[in-house]
Amino acid sequence: MKFDTPLIPGKLIKRYKRFLADVELTDGSIVTAHTTNTGSMLGLIEANSHVWLSESDNPKRKLKYTWEIGAAGKAPVGVNTAIPNKLVFEEISSGNIPLLTGYTTIKREVKYGQNSRIDVFLQAKGKADCYVEIKSVTLSREPGIAEFPDAVSARGTKHLQELGDMIEEGHRAVMFYLAQRSDCTRFVPAKDIDPVYADALKVAITRGVEVIAYGCNVTPEGIHLDKPLELGI
Repeated sequence: MKFDTPLIPGKLIKRYKRFLADVELTDGSIVTAHTTNTGSMLGLIEANSHVWLSESDNPKRKLKYTWEIGAAGKAPVGVNTAIPNKLVFEEISSGNIPLLTGYTTIKREVKYGQNSRIDVFLQAKGKADCYVEIKSVTLSREPGIAEFPDAVSARGTKHLQELGDMIEEGHRAVMFYLAQRSDCTRFVPAKDIDPVYADALKVAITRGVEVIAYGCNVTPEGIHLDKPLELGI
Protein backbone atom coordinates (compact mmCIF):
# COMPACT_ATOMS: atom_id res chain seq x y z
CA MET A 1 0.00 0.00 0.00
CA LYS A 2 1.54 3.28 -1.12
CA PHE A 3 1.27 6.51 0.83
CA ASP A 4 -0.91 9.11 -0.86
CA THR A 5 1.75 11.79 -0.60
CA PRO A 6 5.53 11.67 0.04
CA LEU A 7 6.34 11.35 3.73
CA ILE A 8 8.21 14.09 5.53
CA PRO A 9 11.33 13.07 7.51
CA GLY A 10 12.15 14.44 10.92
CA LYS A 11 13.43 13.60 14.39
CA LEU A 12 11.23 12.83 17.37
CA ILE A 13 11.35 15.31 20.23
CA LYS A 14 8.78 13.57 22.42
CA ARG A 15 5.52 11.68 22.39
CA TYR A 16 2.95 12.78 24.97
CA LYS A 17 -0.72 12.59 25.92
CA ARG A 18 -0.72 9.34 23.93
CA PHE A 19 -2.03 10.93 20.73
CA LEU A 20 0.55 13.70 20.25
CA ALA A 21 4.19 13.84 19.17
CA ASP A 22 6.47 16.83 18.69
CA VAL A 23 8.82 16.42 15.74
CA GLU A 24 11.68 18.54 14.43
CA LEU A 25 11.68 18.67 10.63
CA THR A 26 14.84 18.85 8.54
CA ASP A 27 14.48 22.62 8.16
CA GLY A 28 14.59 23.04 11.95
CA SER A 29 10.88 23.79 12.39
CA ILE A 30 8.92 21.96 15.06
CA VAL A 31 5.47 20.49 14.39
CA THR A 32 2.98 18.48 16.41
CA ALA A 33 1.81 15.26 14.77
CA HIS A 34 -1.21 13.11 15.50
CA THR A 35 -0.32 9.64 16.80
CA THR A 36 -2.93 6.96 16.11
CA ASN A 37 -1.13 4.31 18.14
CA THR A 38 -2.63 3.91 21.62
CA GLY A 39 -0.04 1.40 22.83
CA SER A 40 3.17 2.17 24.69
CA MET A 41 5.19 2.20 21.43
CA LEU A 42 8.02 0.64 23.41
CA GLY A 43 11.32 0.96 21.57
CA LEU A 44 10.02 3.66 19.22
CA ILE A 45 9.78 6.81 21.32
CA GLU A 46 13.38 7.66 22.09
CA ALA A 47 14.24 11.31 21.57
CA ASN A 48 16.10 12.07 18.32
CA SER A 49 14.96 8.84 16.67
CA HIS A 50 14.05 9.14 12.99
CA VAL A 51 10.38 9.50 12.10
CA TRP A 52 8.35 10.12 8.94
CA LEU A 53 5.11 12.07 8.84
CA SER A 54 2.28 12.36 6.35
CA GLU A 55 0.73 15.77 5.69
CA SER A 56 -2.96 16.40 5.13
CA ASP A 57 -4.49 19.32 3.26
CA ASN A 58 -7.85 18.88 5.00
CA PRO A 59 -8.62 22.29 6.57
CA LYS A 60 -10.95 20.66 9.12
CA ARG A 61 -8.16 18.71 10.78
CA LYS A 62 -6.73 20.12 14.00
CA LEU A 63 -3.33 18.61 13.22
CA LYS A 64 -2.25 18.33 9.61
CA TYR A 65 0.59 15.88 10.33
CA THR A 66 0.29 12.18 11.19
CA TRP A 67 3.13 10.03 12.49
CA GLU A 68 3.42 7.13 10.01
CA ILE A 69 6.84 5.52 10.51
CA GLY A 70 9.28 5.35 13.39
CA ALA A 71 12.69 3.74 13.65
CA ALA A 72 13.86 0.99 15.96
CA GLY A 73 17.60 1.10 15.42
CA LYS A 74 17.99 0.83 11.66
CA ALA A 75 14.63 -0.82 11.01
CA PRO A 76 11.72 1.39 9.92
CA VAL A 77 8.49 0.53 11.72
CA GLY A 78 4.97 1.47 10.70
CA VAL A 79 3.21 3.02 13.70
CA ASN A 80 -0.13 4.06 12.21
CA THR A 81 -2.64 1.52 13.53
CA ALA A 82 -5.10 2.31 10.74
CA ILE A 83 -2.73 0.83 8.13
CA PRO A 84 -2.99 -2.91 9.02
CA ASN A 85 -6.77 -3.12 8.58
CA LYS A 86 -6.60 -1.44 5.17
CA LEU A 87 -3.59 -3.45 4.06
CA VAL A 88 -4.89 -6.85 5.14
CA PHE A 89 -8.30 -6.12 3.60
CA GLU A 90 -6.63 -5.25 0.28
CA GLU A 91 -4.45 -8.35 0.35
CA ILE A 92 -7.36 -10.66 1.15
CA SER A 93 -9.41 -9.03 -1.61
CA SER A 94 -6.54 -9.62 -4.05
CA GLY A 95 -6.20 -13.27 -3.04
CA ASN A 96 -2.69 -12.82 -1.69
CA ILE A 97 -3.23 -14.56 1.65
CA PRO A 98 -3.60 -18.29 0.87
CA LEU A 99 -5.34 -19.19 4.13
CA LEU A 100 -8.06 -16.60 3.49
CA THR A 101 -9.03 -17.24 -0.13
CA GLY A 102 -12.24 -18.60 -1.67
CA TYR A 103 -14.65 -16.06 -0.23
CA THR A 104 -17.04 -14.08 -2.42
CA THR A 105 -18.11 -11.50 0.17
CA ILE A 106 -15.50 -9.39 1.95
CA LYS A 107 -16.61 -6.65 4.33
CA ARG A 108 -14.99 -4.40 6.91
CA GLU A 109 -16.24 -3.34 10.34
CA VAL A 110 -19.15 -5.76 10.69
CA LYS A 111 -20.93 -5.82 14.06
CA TYR A 112 -20.51 -8.99 16.11
CA GLY A 113 -20.03 -10.20 19.68
CA GLN A 114 -20.67 -7.82 22.55
CA ASN A 115 -20.88 -4.39 20.96
CA SER A 116 -17.79 -5.10 18.85
CA ARG A 117 -16.94 -4.83 15.18
CA ILE A 118 -14.86 -7.43 13.39
CA ASP A 119 -12.10 -6.00 11.22
CA VAL A 120 -12.81 -8.24 8.23
CA PHE A 121 -15.82 -10.48 7.62
CA LEU A 122 -15.66 -13.16 4.92
CA GLN A 123 -18.52 -15.15 3.48
CA ALA A 124 -19.12 -17.66 0.68
CA LYS A 125 -21.77 -20.21 -0.19
CA GLY A 126 -20.89 -23.59 1.25
CA LYS A 127 -18.28 -22.17 3.65
CA ALA A 128 -18.51 -21.15 7.28
CA ASP A 129 -18.57 -17.39 7.84
CA CYS A 130 -15.08 -16.19 8.75
CA TYR A 131 -14.31 -13.47 11.30
CA VAL A 132 -10.83 -11.92 11.08
CA GLU A 133 -9.48 -9.72 13.87
CA ILE A 134 -6.33 -7.74 12.96
CA LYS A 135 -3.70 -6.42 15.35
CA SER A 136 -0.87 -4.03 14.51
CA VAL A 137 2.46 -5.30 15.83
CA THR A 138 5.36 -2.88 16.32
CA LEU A 139 7.29 -4.34 19.26
CA SER A 140 10.52 -6.32 18.89
CA ARG A 141 12.84 -6.63 21.89
CA GLU A 142 14.90 -9.54 20.57
CA PRO A 143 16.39 -9.78 17.07
CA GLY A 144 13.92 -11.36 14.67
CA ILE A 145 11.08 -11.62 17.21
CA ALA A 146 7.83 -9.66 16.82
CA GLU A 147 5.71 -9.32 19.96
CA PHE A 148 2.18 -8.28 20.90
CA PRO A 149 0.93 -6.46 22.89
CA ASP A 150 3.29 -3.65 23.90
CA ALA A 151 1.01 -2.68 26.79
CA VAL A 152 -1.78 -4.34 28.76
CA SER A 153 -4.69 -4.85 26.37
CA ALA A 154 -8.00 -5.66 28.01
CA ARG A 155 -9.69 -4.86 24.70
CA GLY A 156 -7.47 -7.35 22.91
CA THR A 157 -8.33 -10.04 25.46
CA LYS A 158 -12.03 -9.34 24.91
CA HIS A 159 -11.56 -9.79 21.16
CA LEU A 160 -9.94 -13.19 21.68
CA GLN A 161 -12.86 -14.30 23.81
CA GLU A 162 -15.35 -13.11 21.19
CA LEU A 163 -13.49 -14.93 18.42
CA GLY A 164 -13.77 -18.11 20.47
CA ASP A 165 -17.48 -17.50 20.83
CA MET A 166 -17.79 -17.34 17.04
CA ILE A 167 -16.16 -20.77 16.81
CA GLU A 168 -18.73 -22.18 19.21
CA GLU A 169 -21.48 -20.74 17.02
CA GLY A 170 -20.14 -22.76 14.09
CA HIS A 171 -18.15 -20.05 12.33
CA ARG A 172 -14.46 -19.69 11.48
CA ALA A 173 -12.37 -17.18 13.44
CA VAL A 174 -8.85 -15.87 12.73
CA MET A 175 -6.50 -13.74 14.79
CA PHE A 176 -4.23 -11.91 12.31
CA TYR A 177 -1.06 -10.23 13.59
CA LEU A 178 0.58 -7.82 11.15
CA ALA A 179 4.11 -6.79 12.10
CA GLN A 180 4.73 -3.41 10.47
CA ARG A 181 8.44 -4.09 10.20
CA SER A 182 10.73 -6.20 8.02
CA ASP A 183 13.30 -7.38 10.57
CA CYS A 184 11.25 -10.18 12.16
CA THR A 185 10.79 -13.85 11.25
CA ARG A 186 8.84 -15.07 14.29
CA PHE A 187 5.83 -13.91 16.29
CA VAL A 188 5.27 -14.48 20.02
CA PRO A 189 2.88 -13.02 22.59
CA ALA A 190 4.54 -10.62 25.04
CA LYS A 191 3.81 -12.69 28.13
CA ASP A 192 5.69 -10.47 30.54
CA ILE A 193 3.82 -7.35 29.43
CA ASP A 194 0.31 -8.84 29.48
CA PRO A 195 0.16 -12.41 30.85
CA VAL A 196 -3.66 -12.30 30.81
CA TYR A 197 -3.63 -11.66 27.06
CA ALA A 198 -1.07 -14.42 26.47
CA ASP A 199 -3.22 -16.89 28.42
CA ALA A 200 -6.35 -15.76 26.55
CA LEU A 201 -4.57 -16.40 23.24
CA LYS A 202 -3.79 -19.97 24.30
CA VAL A 203 -7.41 -20.50 25.33
CA ALA A 204 -8.65 -19.05 22.05
CA ILE A 205 -6.45 -21.47 20.11
CA THR A 206 -7.79 -24.44 22.06
CA ARG A 207 -11.30 -23.24 21.17
CA GLY A 208 -10.40 -23.36 17.49
CA VAL A 209 -9.29 -19.81 16.72
CA GLU A 210 -6.62 -19.77 14.00
CA VAL A 211 -3.55 -17.53 14.21
CA ILE A 212 -1.85 -15.92 11.21
CA ALA A 213 1.13 -13.57 11.38
CA TYR A 214 2.88 -11.67 8.60
CA GLY A 215 5.72 -9.18 8.36
CA CYS A 216 5.88 -6.11 6.14
CA ASN A 217 8.29 -4.22 3.94
CA VAL A 218 8.26 -0.68 5.30
CA THR A 219 9.68 2.32 3.42
CA PRO A 220 8.77 6.03 3.27
CA GLU A 221 7.08 5.20 -0.06
CA GLY A 222 4.71 2.57 1.30
CA ILE A 223 4.02 -0.45 3.50
CA HIS A 224 3.60 -3.80 1.76
CA LEU A 225 2.81 -7.32 2.92
CA ASP A 226 5.86 -9.56 3.16
CA LYS A 227 6.22 -13.20 4.28
CA PRO A 228 4.35 -15.17 6.97
CA LEU A 229 6.03 -15.24 10.36
CA GLU A 230 6.73 -18.42 12.28
CA LEU A 231 4.46 -18.75 15.31
CA GLY A 232 5.92 -19.22 18.77
CA ILE A 233 2.77 -19.65 20.85
